[in-house]
Amino acid sequence: MVAPPDNDVIWARSLHHSHNGSPALGGVSLGVRDAEILAVTGPRGCGKTTLLHCLSGQLVPEQGEVWFNSVPVHTMGPRLRERLRRDRFGWIAPEPQLVPELNTWENTALPLLLRGAPRREAKKAALEWLERLDIGACAKQRPHTLLQGQRQRIAVARALAAAPTVIFADEPTATLHRSDRTHVLRTLTSAARSHGITIVLATHDPEIAALADRTVPLLDGRRVATVALPAVSDTEGRAACSLSV
Repeated sequence: MVAPPDNDVIWARSLHHSHNGSPALGGVSLGVRDAEILAVTGPRGCGKTTLLHCLSGQLVPEQGEVWFNSVPVHTMGPRLRERLRRDRFGWIAPEPQLVPELNTWENTALPLLLRGAPRREAKKAALEWLERLDIGACAKQRPHTLLQGQRQRIAVARALAAAPTVIFADEPTATLHRSDRTHVLRTLTSAARSHGITIVLATHDPEIAALADRTVPLLDGRRVATVALPAVSDTEGRAACSLSV
């Protein structure tokens, strides 16, 4: 087992994984530099989500290695991986995955509260990011009273408020229409630049991929030189948003 380069905050070698016998990753290797925005691109079903799950410790690859800051993640037990995700990683899913019993600021502050941060400090950090995402006025509302786009902004604020080393964002704006996508992505990328956060972003949208410092294209679970990404229309995003309110 060879340690990764010192300047790679995330490093993976020869990742293999399958779902119910169907191959999802077929030997993917990559490195992500500190404070880099990396886009993992490719069509739906190419292995992007599985790759992010392996890199973030949510899945243990069947074969291969994953390292975070020169520490092997693939050899960690479940509790250590859970602590790593809580303390050092942020996660943004295509759907917001909020706790229905908590209000907006409590959902945003949840990673900090689980980490043992004082409630006042956690609330202050949560409100700061909610304001930056133009949803501060909803701080005391429960998720069921909000629109899909508002709930997704909470998920982004939650990832940023925890001040993680790495944010894994899996199609983070898939359900948003164009204006919401633009604002959320601008906030996410500018926060990464100003706070030195590494972002690993999975997307099939070429406009989103263009915001990254570098892209890693996938096709059928393997890295390829290039992959054509179809344009995502504003109508698609708006329809997805309007169907879930």
